[in-house]
Amino acid sequence: MILGVTLLVFVVLQFAPGDRAVSALGEGASPEALEQYRQANGYNEPLFIQYFTYLGKLIRGDFGNTLPPAKPITEVIASAFPVTLQLTFLGVLIAIVISLVFGVLAALYRDTWVDQVIRVFSIAAIATPSFWLGILLIQWFALGENSWFPSGGLADPSEGFGGWLSSMTLPALALAVPVSASLIRVVRTSMVEELDRDYVRTAIGNGVPYFTVVSRNVLRNALVTPVTVLGLRIGYLLGGAVVIEMIFSLPGMGQQILNGITNSDTNLVQGVVLIIAVTFVLVNILVDLLYLLINPRIRTV
Repeated sequence: MILGVTLLVFVVLQFAPGDRAVSALGEGASPEALEQYRQANGYNEPLFIQYFTYLGKLIRGDFGNTLPPAKPITEVIASAFPVTLQLTFLGVLIAIVISLVFGVLAALYRDTWVDQVIRVFSIAAIATPSFWLGILLIQWFALGENSWFPSGGLADPSEGFGGWLSSMTLPALALAVPVSASLIRVVRTSMVEELDRDYVRTAIGNGVPYFTVVSRNVLRNALVTPVTVLGLRIGYLLGGAVVIEMIFSLPGMGQQILNGITNSDTNLVQGVVLIIAVTFVLVNILVDLLYLLINPRIRTV
């Protein structure tokens, strides 16, 4: 899958507008200088040769350099990627808490007013774009008299955990709400299916407290499907983080993608997109491994 991502990103960016030689040397560069730059960087070679050259560099950990003033792309990613990871992690954490609380409540009180209210909330949240929600959160909680959180930027390390959490809360919430809304429906459905199984009625009939059955058995068995969906939603969170970072002025991968696209810096865009794709693949591998912890019976399948 990672190999396919490298091919797709490479091919798509070949059709990006602009001349990389002109972007590197400037509009005033002579035709001879432009041609020399293309020759030196292999841009005149056939595409398949350029691709295999690109793969060879990736294997050695060489993502290339940004446009002048040249800087190793690995250094750019090393400074930007942790910000995106922090934002995504906090967004996942918030989404898990919201979906578990509301999903379990909707299942335990199904077809009551509690279930109906949660259903309306989930539908509204699914239809809410994260970037629009981010703008609303800034207006509600970061401007004027209600400036409880900063409107943008990453907190200085000297401010400690409190400062970091304050600067990350609004962007993480903007990311988490649409994702948690879809997870609420999945958690509810899985819980309802488990609550209707025979072992639940048997356990309750034998005098086992209802809360014990739900917490120890039903919830654990019902988590397999939500965890699968969550693994797929990680990709949405990573992609959404790129947009949210722009709204909240966070120096993450989104800022680097915008810089690369604006400056026609193909190497930078390729490097950033590839790292995000690899992260998504690795997260889904970890999700597969989590199945074994949630439901040990899968080990025998």
